[in-house]
Amino acid sequence: MLDSASKGLFHLLALIKPFKTLASRYGMRRPSSFARRFIAGETTREAIEAARAVEQRGLLITMDHLGESVGSLARADAATREYFDVMQQVVESGIGRNISLKLTQLGLTVDRATCVDNMRRVLERAEPAGFFIRIDMEGSAHTEVTLETFETLWGLGYRQMGVVLQAALYRTEEDLPRVLRLGARVRLVKGAYKEPRTVAHQSKADIDDAYARLTKILLASGEYPAIATHDPAMHALAIEWAAERGLGPDKFEFQLLYGVRRDLQASLVDRGYRVRVYIPFGREWFPYFMRRLGERPANVTSVVTSMIDERRAQARRAIK
Repeated sequence: MLDSASKGLFHLLALIKPFKTLASRYGMRRPSSFARRFIAGETTREAIEAARAVEQRGLLITMDHLGESVGSLARADAATREYFDVMQQVVESGIGRNISLKLTQLGLTVDRATCVDNMRRVLERAEPAGFFIRIDMEGSAHTEVTLETFETLWGLGYRQMGVVLQAALYRTEEDLPRVLRLGARVRLVKGAYKEPRTVAHQSKADIDDAYARLTKILLASGEYPAIATHDPAMHALAIEWAAERGLGPDKFEFQLLYGVRRDLQASLVDRGYRVRVYIPFGREWFPYFMRRLGERPANVTSVVTSMIDERRAQARRAIK
């Protein structure tokens, strides 16, 4: 796990345009490219193929069409319509009907009312078709407005949706009971965003302690909790805590990222637990990819080398 300074470095790299352009041009080109370890592809068709392969291994899936922080109402409308298309293709494919999305993709930072309308448009199509929609949590600057938007939608009667909370944030100790009082479903993560010490725990030990406390509360009082971490110690804690309270394996699930710890995914399934794999895809994959790299900085050299090799190969082909 990275310290705050290292997370800041990866956040900065994600914003450097030449690096982003190079990665976008070459990072997903080959099936063997390093980015495809974490990203299912750039198209819905590729993501569905990846989802089928995951489901064949006895796992559940959730699809995330990447593209956070849009800068205009037109782009927010386009992203909303893209989700309509994703849902239609998912229905036609027969894979699991579970989607994760970010509110800034639907215009949250442009106009909150429009974002709420866009989210309602998604839910109006999703619920009759049997989808469950999970609203992802973004950086701490968006936490309160995300929860307020979720509460607004819940108050309007939408029930086939849930939200994500980050254990690293101090405020989650109060936000978790707030969401549980609604009866809504929560995915608990540790948190991948760079956050200042004024709002978030900085050390791994402190984040782990917070995650453990919140996991116990979630399992004791939550509606079908989602324990989203790759930390085996947290899995063991959740399993023990659930068993002590008589919660069967069908009362909660673990969630892990696409391309990360397939051995752990298989082990949990073999032990009879439900495991859902988060499958990200789309052309705007770079910011997500950098957050994943930030969790394992040793991977950076492999990524950069792969992109440079691809560019050199293209130059050689052009010369020939």
